[in-house]
Amino acid sequence: MRNTARWATTLGLTAATVCGPLTGAALAAPDHTPASLHAPSALVLTVGHGESATLATPVRAVTLVCAPRPAGTHPAAGPACAELRGAGGDLEALTADEDVLCTREYEPVVVTVDGVWEGRRVSYERTFANECVKNAHGSGVFAF
Repeated sequence: MRNTARWATTLGLTAATVCGPLTGAALAAPDHTPASLHAPSALVLTVGHGESATLATPVRAVTLVCAPRPAGTHPAAGPACAELRGAGGDLEALTADEDVLCTREYEPVVVTVDGVWEGRRVSYERTFANECVKNAHGSGVFAF
């Protein structure tokens, strides 16, 4: 049942992020700027305590829109998008900041990312040993 709630939250936030600009004033005054070379990139990121997304209840969720421009509820959308672009959108390629020292305590934190990156469907899950390790890894993307 928790997995169903996570998917419902993810789909709702993704729909609001992608479709939100299509309502209201955006329909009344269309923008005549050239289209981006890439399809829109919109992601929903969640974090919860536990060893897997199916066992963890999401504690926080943010949206991250990187195309056509950085936006969303992510606290550092610009740097997070720049970091993702630098990794080619590959969440597995994000590395830990080696200058950060974390304790070796084991309090697992699971991060999920679902959405679209440059037209490709993205579904990612990763479990970190603790909150410090999560924040050091992919420092701009996972720090929310």
